[in-house]
Amino acid sequence: MRNPLLIIPFILTAVNSEAQEPLKSKKPNVLFIIADDLRPVLGCYGDEYVKTPHIDQLAKTATIFQNSYCNIPVSGASRASLLTGMYPQYPNRFTRFDSFAEKDAPEAKPMSGWFADNGYITISNGKVFHNMTDFASSWSEYPWMKDPNNSGADWAEYNKYELWLNGESGKNINPKTLRGPFYESADRPDDDYEDAATTQRTIDDMKRLSESDKPFFIVNGFRRPHLPFNVPKKYWDLYKREEIPLAENRYLPENLPTQVMGSAEITQYALAEDMQSDEFHRLARHAYFASVSFIDAQIGRLMNALDTLKLTENTIVIIIGDHGWNLGEHTFWGKHNLMGNATKSPLIIRVPGLTKGKTSSSMVEFVDIYPTLCEVTGIEFPNNRLDGKSLFPILKNHNNEVKEFVRVIWENGINIIDENFSYTFWGNLDNPDAEMLYNHKDDKNENKNIASDKPTITTEFKNKFRSHYYKETPGGHK
Repeated sequence: MRNPLLIIPFILTAVNSEAQEPLKSKKPNVLFIIADDLRPVLGCYGDEYVKTPHIDQLAKTATIFQNSYCNIPVSGASRASLLTGMYPQYPNRFTRFDSFAEKDAPEAKPMSGWFADNGYITISNGKVFHNMTDFASSWSEYPWMKDPNNSGADWAEYNKYELWLNGESGKNINPKTLRGPFYESADRPDDDYEDAATTQRTIDDMKRLSESDKPFFIVNGFRRPHLPFNVPKKYWDLYKREEIPLAENRYLPENLPTQVMGSAEITQYALAEDMQSDEFHRLARHAYFASVSFIDAQIGRLMNALDTLKLTENTIVIIIGDHGWNLGEHTFWGKHNLMGNATKSPLIIRVPGLTKGKTSSSMVEFVDIYPTLCEVTGIEFPNNRLDGKSLFPILKNHNNEVKEFVRVIWENGINIIDENFSYTFWGNLDNPDAEMLYNHKDDKNENKNIASDKPTITTEFKNKFRSHYYKETPGGHK
């Protein structure tokens, strides 16, 4: 067991803010925000088109991790991994969209339980674990989630789909389609939507718990920008569809292994038609960008609440997407592959008095979040194994690095990524079924697989995997 530096009292008392009350003696609060399927299309990540003013404002006092990767590009498994601090392992641990962490790794000590054991009131609001009952007893209060079909108002976000099914769409319904349209832009207020209800629940909890003598650890899980892209019309109106930029590489990469496929998720929704046309690309991107802006607005509400409650200077804020999302690049829509757009996701951490709006280029992965939050809150690491490394050195100095490379898996493929290359193998390490190598310096969009041309580099990556992960990995990867 490691004893981290008890840093927060010093850090937080070093902040001068007339708007804040003096720091109380209790440990800092944690507000952990997870957005589903969020890739780094944010102003603070250099995107000049998508409108995310609230996240961008928060980032001015945070550390922005430019090279942050999930450990598996599917929501349930990614959440199970990051909330337990354990790598996914094919084929038995954290590999499915509906992964149940308590069943896959009963020996794990999830963040919720560990922070509760260390004096925190731990709260789960919205989509946190994929399954609400997963490690449910580890939270201080039973996990809360709003049913989007039961808003209590005269309209719920999926009601329009029921009308569509009844023939108002004027289209034939594909009998294989089990879900509604992949988008919706109803002229309704935010409060009619599940994510807005989750925001309000978290605000109410922060207000209630601000009077407690215990710190809070609240995980706020947003449903968007996951499909279906159902958000109020006002967020669609932020964008002009004819001006929406399209991906430059709407073609398969050269020498792409057959193991790499697009996700079929969007095809399970109605109106996902002619998916390679310019019209569809602009529509789907418009829907995604509107969903991102909607989530940005909810995050703005949370930040305003922290200010109003005078909690800002005693609350650590972390924002992530649980993985990335392909937006038409290489003809792909969704996640479910080992291309960078599916595996790279935002990671933004604000520690009052420590982070200063700087950008880190260090390689980091989501298993690093658990030990990081332990160290910045001044609690020990749990006895069970954590696979990640604390990012605290980077929070102190954005020029520091904590690791050379990160690991992502999807099915029986393993992806190792460093600052220059992304290497993937499928099957047996010594005799792989297929390999993929991209040079991120010369080919950042991953348009040409050069694995067959660079055997020296692929061998180097195999040796990295063998030295760091070989003992942990099931037989299929040895």
